[in-house]
Amino acid sequence: MISNHIVYLALGTNLGDRPANLQAAIAALPPAVTVMKRSPVYETQPWGVTDQPAFLNMVLSGKTCLDPLVLLARLKLLETRLGRQPSVRYGPRKIDIDLLFYDDMLLNSPELTIPHPGLHERAFVLVPLADLAAELIHPVFRKTIRQLLGELDTTGVQRYGKVD
Repeated sequence: MISNHIVYLALGTNLGDRPANLQAAIAALPPAVTVMKRSPVYETQPWGVTDQPAFLNMVLSGKTCLDPLVLLARLKLLETRLGRQPSVRYGPRKIDIDLLFYDDMLLNSPELTIPHPGLHERAFVLVPLADLAAELIHPVFRKTIRQLLGELDTTGVQRYGKVD
């Protein structure tokens, strides 16, 4: 029997036609991920490397039957197919897809850490994630997404709209 795992993915883009980049990523996820719900899109200030264009960010929930490392490989391949180029860490990108949660799994391997290790520090992830799953409990910090979000400054995160 195929097991469906619940995953949360963060999508971000700050190069080219940003709404089209998000649409293309969502359309390319199946069959690896069946999208269940998606957050509104937010325009956010760059994080890490600040001298670059503003990002559009959103979060999706979905189902997958792939194990986490296979899913990660598919997501990285998808980023490349959609035009992501190697760049500096936290630099500009056409598309970025991060695996935030995979069920309530805790995984710490050289290739992948679940939950995503930086999500609790990033308002551009927590704001759209709270739209989908405010009461989801972070398995490491034992706090809800709403509680984690309440600990951050969300000033640079502005609602952009919905990507169809």
